[in-house]
Amino acid sequence: MGMQDSLDKLGGQQGQEGGMATIQKLFGCNRMQDIMSKLSKNGLSQQVQSWVAKGPNQPISGGDVRRAVDPGVLSQVAKQQGMSQQEVCDQVAKALPEMVNKATPDGKMPSEDPFSKSTSDTKKMKV
Repeated sequence: MGMQDSLDKLGGQQGQEGGMATIQKLFGCNRMQDIMSKLSKNGLSQQVQSWVAKGPNQPISGGDVRRAVDPGVLSQVAKQQGMSQQEVCDQVAKALPEMVNKATPDGKMPSEDPFSKSTSDTKKMKV
């Protein structure tokens, strides 16, 4: 299952656009840099940097995502999506590395944050 499948699953009837909104809600921010910062502060800076840099993306786990988000928000998101908290975290862990990688094709942060753009711009990151 790739990024598109994970975003579709997280987005429910709203599909990939809803999946992106779910990730933003889960992390409490709509900027890629803020999400990456939250993950880095939770011991995942090496993995996050691998997503930006050229080369293979280091994976993260659903447990890693769980440690980086507010438990109350996670509970709310899981209930809204009709998924378990672990399933939400696992889907986010599958989608984020590829999303960040696609948003940073030159191996560096873009001048405009792609996660804060409209969802139609975010859709351009598709595989």
